[in-house]
Amino acid sequence: MTERHIDELAEYQTSDAFDDLQRLALDYATALSQTPACATDEMVVELRKHLDETQLVELTTMIAWENFRARFNRGFDVAAQGYSEGASCPIPQRP
Repeated sequence: MTERHIDELAEYQTSDAFDDLQRLALDYATALSQTPACATDEMVVELRKHLDETQLVELTTMIAWENFRARFNRGFDVAAQGYSEGASCPIPQRP
């Protein structure tokens, strides 16, 4: 990811910094990160137009792993360790 991707992540659906596959992957990650997860068969069909089965499994695994880590850290109140000190991490505005 480029710094521009990070800066425009909250607007990935409309930003020209992201291509179609990146938008699909982010939509899928967002849907799988909801409680309950709400990824649709249509999302997977669209992703399969760009990714083979191994790539789709890897994408899904990484999304699930990051959700696991986030929830585990929240459960044990793990604080930031300062690894991204000075890095850009914009927080999306709530509607």
